[in-house]
Amino acid sequence: MSLGFIFPGQGSQEVGMLAELSLQHPVIEACFNRSGELLDLPLWKLVCQGPAEELNRTAITQPVLVTASAALLEIWREQGGAMPDMVAGHSLGEYSALVTAGVLSFADAVRLVNVRGRLMQEVVPEGEGTMAAVLGLEDDQVELCCAEAAAETRGVVSAANYNSPGQVVIAGATESVLKAIEICQARGARRAVQLAVSAPFHCELMRPAAERFRSYVDKTEFHEPQIPVVQNTDACISRNVPEIQQKLIDQIAQPVRWTDCVKTMIKTGMTDYVECGPGKVLSGLMRRIDRSVSGGGIDTAASLAKALEG
Repeated sequence: MSLGFIFPGQGSQEVGMLAELSLQHPVIEACFNRSGELLDLPLWKLVCQGPAEELNRTAITQPVLVTASAALLEIWREQGGAMPDMVAGHSLGEYSALVTAGVLSFADAVRLVNVRGRLMQEVVPEGEGTMAAVLGLEDDQVELCCAEAAAETRGVVSAANYNSPGQVVIAGATESVLKAIEICQARGARRAVQLAVSAPFHCELMRPAAERFRSYVDKTEFHEPQIPVVQNTDACISRNVPEIQQKLIDQIAQPVRWTDCVKTMIKTGMTDYVECGPGKVLSGLMRRIDRSVSGGGIDTAASLAKALEG
């Protein structure tokens, strides 16, 4: 048996998350107080009280989710849970995976994702870019629809997240994404709908953010991974620091190949997994990718107890 830890990204946050578990485990509030002090932001207050609009700001959401995953990992360790044999994170979740693998310190990860979020928000003015979820088409069909929409509008639109078979998120210039939605619907998509996001993540419009992010990565201390890390850009296990750093930079403007990441973990031996973060988004995707793998979240007292029982 091989245990994999998977870490969710943006979209899994909500006001009040981890509230029940924090009553039993003070380490949650302690972790948020620590990251809040690092950034001089009231992160735990935002998690507990909102407002949702502030919590959903990209530069806030990203450190909040890294902190949430770190706190849950600490609880898992305190309760005697086994450490993972491999790790992967969806988009932002990749930073939580790297903390778990010993590549980044918690403090450095919090600082990095705060900058990452700010840069990703700044490079495309609000309203000029967007994202959409497409359900019910094969990956190559979605890619063709995006190419057709890009040619017709002379704008950017491409696959941003390959989440599971039949579920792809696209991103780009607003006009181009809306045209791609029309084309996907005409080609038989079960659903194609614009998402309420603040920027078009993981597409070429994010290239300036990736280039600016490089200097922050270069100034941050990275260590060799103690646990294999499967990264988003190519769904391969990264073995050394320069490779990890480059993939983190590339990830900002390249698609998240989550389906392939999961397949790599399973092919490498993962039979069980733990979703280490708020919500159940990745567990739902896991069931669509491969039902032979068992596991679930640890963000409530009940789910934590179940996972620890094995």
